[in-house]
Amino acid sequence: MSLAQLKDKVILVTGANTGIGEHTARLCIAQGAKVALHGRRPDAVQKVVDSLGPNAHGVIGNLEKADDPAKVVAQTIDKFGRLNGVVNNAASTARMFFEETEVDFFDTMMAINCRAPFMICRAAMPYLKATQGCVVNVGSINALGGERMLAAYSVSKGALLTLSKHLANLYDKDRVRFHHINLGWVLTDNEYKLKIKDGLSKDWPDLVPPLMVPRGEMTKPEEVAKVIVFWLSDDSKPFSGTVFELEQYPFAGRIPSLDAEFIEGT
Repeated sequence: MSLAQLKDKVILVTGANTGIGEHTARLCIAQGAKVALHGRRPDAVQKVVDSLGPNAHGVIGNLEKADDPAKVVAQTIDKFGRLNGVVNNAASTARMFFEETEVDFFDTMMAINCRAPFMICRAAMPYLKATQGCVVNVGSINALGGERMLAAYSVSKGALLTLSKHLANLYDKDRVRFHHINLGWVLTDNEYKLKIKDGLSKDWPDLVPPLMVPRGEMTKPEEVAKVIVFWLSDDSKPFSGTVFELEQYPFAGRIPSLDAEFIEGT
């Protein structure tokens, strides 16, 4: 991919102060874009912005709140005046068994993981039409079934997948493109800390069964970022409505319970 592909494009990345979102923002800027980095905590966002230079700008919002998704878009427009791409990456991965899931927990998961991307796309649409822009929604392979402690999360990601397909159909004549990633297991800093909290050893990434990481090592967030940036770029035109699994193996056909004890730290 050449520098010119993202040069002077304005990209909004949600959940950009850590993990996949941060690496995506960094790569977008490296490829010539101006990036609005979203997060909830101003200090955490500003720390990343300061490391990226003048083409980075922090936008703050709690996506659980009904009005904040539109405010995140408004902050982006106030700074840059236009919008070429959106990466809906922010999500809650909070875990709870189906039998224990309360209404408030379910509503929070849906608000962050589905309603917020919905409303961000709604607020961004006039600007994306003007630039014939692109949206990449970061979903999960859990949308196709889900692990046993991720009932609400899985449902929210299933809804996000439907949103991606729906909007691709709705705005094809406006040449606004939508793509959806059903993301597999990625070794982010947060995932590493979560598994330590679950009781796994500090070297747990080196002990993941080969069936789950055929390459021999876990997928890194910067590798995911490269795929996201491709779909944001003009290199991915004219395609829209793409839904694909981003995992080291074919997810369909795998035995769902295999190595579940290792995954969940039980």
